[in-house]
Amino acid sequence: MRNSGLSEPPGPRKPLDPLEEDPLERAVWRLRSRACWDDAAALLAPRAAAEAGPALRRTAVLIERCVFTSEGWAAAEDSLRAAEALATDDEERGAAACERGHLAYASTLLGVRDRADEARSALGRAAALLTPRSPTRPLLDFRRGLIAQHLSDNPSDATAAFQRAHTGAASHGHQLLLSFTWRHVAAMAEHDGKLAEARHGFAESLRIREELGYLVGIAPALASLAAVLPDAEEASRLREEARRLVRLLGDVPAWLAKRLP
Repeated sequence: MRNSGLSEPPGPRKPLDPLEEDPLERAVWRLRSRACWDDAAALLAPRAAAEAGPALRRTAVLIERCVFTSEGWAAAEDSLRAAEALATDDEERGAAACERGHLAYASTLLGVRDRADEARSALGRAAALLTPRSPTRPLLDFRRGLIAQHLSDNPSDATAAFQRAHTGAASHGHQLLLSFTWRHVAAMAEHDGKLAEARHGFAESLRIREELGYLVGIAPALASLAAVLPDAEEASRLREEARRLVRLLGDVPAWLAKRLP
């Protein structure tokens, strides 16, 4: 499963600049990128107790842990309920609904519990709440594409959603999300036999993750690119690098650790 069907919450809009980034957000990002989600969530906990924004970011971190390890579902659900209770406007409510849809989707895809109807309903609610210009809209489009691709088996709807998300991520400067839209647009190109386009998209995804220092996401990007390279020796080198990174992070992502030979 080169294209995992999973996603992470948005990260920095550009490579981190110690002189410009908030110290707390910088620390959270560095912990997340190295698979230290519990520590990242703990840093956000004091502000998350009373503020909707930090509560949503903490929830996203804990859902990311579920996605990469298939563990921690109860903690993510508790954090999500708290974030939903703190939301006070349509943007915050829509963002919380987007997170609920993603948690339900991940639970379904990873075989924990079938929550497909909940995922579709939550993302539909998010679509009704978020304005077309909302900075959360590209992430919502991306997650709707995941559902179309992996739960509804509708490649045409998935491709259209990924392309909307790709355009939106670029316009809002959401670099980590852009790495995911490149990855999934490439996966659809691979599905259609357009291997040159697939190689370009997977290479762009890898480049962005390396520039951001998103260590936990580099191994999946390497494995995806290796699968469409015509040079067997180069492909083998990338897969070995992916295996090394997965071992370094303690067999994370768990779904990739099971699939790398």
